[in-house]
Amino acid sequence: MRKRGKSCIDEFILMSFSSLAKEMQLLLFLAFLAIYLVTLLGNSLIIVVTLADPMLHSPMYFFLRNLSFLEIGFNLVIVPKMLSTLLTPDTTISFLGCATQMYFFFFFGVAECFLLATMAYDRYVAICSPLHYPVIMNHRTRAKLAVASWFPGFPVATVQTTWLFSFPFCATNKVNHFFCDSPPVLRLVCADTARFEVYAIVGTILVVMLPCLLIVCSYARIATAILQIPSAKGKHKAFSTCSSHLLVVSLFYVSSSLTYFRPKSNNSPESKKLLSLSYTVVTPMLNPIIYSLRNNEVKNALGRTFHKALILRNHMP
Repeated sequence: MRKRGKSCIDEFILMSFSSLAKEMQLLLFLAFLAIYLVTLLGNSLIIVVTLADPMLHSPMYFFLRNLSFLEIGFNLVIVPKMLSTLLTPDTTISFLGCATQMYFFFFFGVAECFLLATMAYDRYVAICSPLHYPVIMNHRTRAKLAVASWFPGFPVATVQTTWLFSFPFCATNKVNHFFCDSPPVLRLVCADTARFEVYAIVGTILVVMLPCLLIVCSYARIATAILQIPSAKGKHKAFSTCSSHLLVVSLFYVSSSLTYFRPKSNNSPESKKLLSLSYTVVTPMLNPIIYSLRNNEVKNALGRTFHKALILRNHMP
């Protein structure tokens, strides 16, 4: 990755939000810092509660815990560096640091696509085959599904990152984004990237559309099963078990699709930065909030966990 033609770029400059006034950058720093802390706290609470409360040891919360791990990793890769670019004049990132950030961005992004599809399949089995649900989604099966969700991120991230950073960079080293995403880094390459761009487009479509198709198929079967339930109360109960996941899926796919599948003529760097914020910063914060506010089991488990923590604290010498 370090052999790049006649010239060598050892570091990149993240332009981030440098076009804004310093006062505005400070306000953004405070806002993003608050969102970042809420994201870490919310997802950490989901992990702790789903591990500590025996009532939440079902497959649904096992996959939710995986999603929270993923969101924490996704945020750690992008947000700390973005915050530093807003607060300090030094917005450089090393060549290796840029490649590492892009690698884990791809890895966590691909893993989230497949994990959301796995969670949709879990809801399909729970609603369409409730009597066989404990047998089908046993410990071994859920572990295999989790591994299958995380694994595709490795080859996708490895091929795309290694290939992109093997190109020569001999124009400018200014990345017009707040993190090392593929399109803005690709613009700095001074070589023929036609084959890479075809691979990137095809790979993105497959990675996004295949899990999306699985999600659509699962929810089509779920909708059919819910409509066959005779009572309105039964329909509401069945729908409530998957409404949180459906909302999370909608937020993720709408924001990422608007970012990567809009026509280039309508995709200015500034607008793409704003859209990228939605799925890199805002959505990871909303996920634990959605699952907490719209799920009575999680809310009750949070109450029990805090109650136990208070009891333990009162009994400490």
